[in-house]
Amino acid sequence: MSKTIAINAGSSSLKWQLYTMPEETVVAKGIVERIGLNDSIFTIKYGEDEKYEVIKDIEDHEIAINMLLEQLTTLNIIDSFDEITGAGHRIVAGGEHFKESAIIDDKALALVDELAEFAPLHNPAEAKVIRVFQKLLPNTLNVGVFDTSFHTTMPKVNYLYSIPTEYYEKYGARKYGAHGTSHRYVAERAADMLGKPIEELKIITCHLGNGASITAVEGGKSIDTSMGFTPLAGVTMGTRSGDIDASLLQYLMGKLELTNIKDMIDILNKKSGLLGLSGISSDMRDLQNSDTEAAKIALEIFEDRVRKYIGSYVATMNGVDAIVFTAGIGENAVDIRKNIIDGLSFFGCEMDADKNNVRGEERIISTDDSKVKVLLVPTDEELMIARDVEALKK
Repeated sequence: MSKTIAINAGSSSLKWQLYTMPEETVVAKGIVERIGLNDSIFTIKYGEDEKYEVIKDIEDHEIAINMLLEQLTTLNIIDSFDEITGAGHRIVAGGEHFKESAIIDDKALALVDELAEFAPLHNPAEAKVIRVFQKLLPNTLNVGVFDTSFHTTMPKVNYLYSIPTEYYEKYGARKYGAHGTSHRYVAERAADMLGKPIEELKIITCHLGNGASITAVEGGKSIDTSMGFTPLAGVTMGTRSGDIDASLLQYLMGKLELTNIKDMIDILNKKSGLLGLSGISSDMRDLQNSDTEAAKIALEIFEDRVRKYIGSYVATMNGVDAIVFTAGIGENAVDIRKNIIDGLSFFGCEMDADKNNVRGEERIISTDDSKVKVLLVPTDEELMIARDVEALKK
């Protein structure tokens, strides 16, 4: 039976799900954590709540993939490697080269390498994993599914920065966005749940996790999104600052006696956001359980920034039919969802307290007579990856 594996590779991790296709049944899933570090954690979940886990040093992604393939046969999850006819790889940066998912041949792989300067922590690892799959499973179709591709439908008025145009023309300096696979999935599910063609809807999707982004989806296409040239821009996040005045960087570098801009960007990426504001944690749950004023303000800032982006996208689309919450915070933080929507009553949003009192369950959470529908849709990027692989097999 034909199977497709969806791969999400990070610099030190490898998440995956194995599907039978086209039935879209999850056969097994797992994660390899701490690749390249001591005590790597290798986990597979399969069958009827069965689990295989081992902790050992795993030096690189090639060793991790070798272990994965070996265990798939050892645990009788597959009979042979020939069953895996497709491998879909989540790739962060596709630039303007990849407007949709694509078969990864040598030419495409060279472009993924070339685009590493737009996602230096991700594209190199993802390219490495693709090469390992090409080596170990030479008969398997490899497909790249790009975080940025969903956002390539944005018009110039929304993706260009107000800087000299030649910087875009020469260097590709523009907004690219991220989380595109998630935004695409939840927008399509929302349309299905509302029983309306997505082409007729104006939807705002809120991917709220440790990384967070908001997207305006009109007629099934992304027309604007909060993340920018990199995933650093937009709303306040777990450890990322979100939008900030560029002149403040120069000011702070002087005060902190920093001479390398990379050090300042590292602070904005890893020491800011909820963590920097609260001084406690980047995890929303920790802040909700804290009684400090700093934690309270951090939560209010997070909600405020999300609400402002939603409001701006209502203006961009001249209306909205549905607002969708997804990802770790969006799916599980009941109070955060409520506080965001309570501040949007002017637009006709009204949350149903009972319907909203749920975690990770797909449902409409607004009142029956709410002018704007509010939905909770757990994201499933891996399924979207598998579907794109299946489409390109034909």
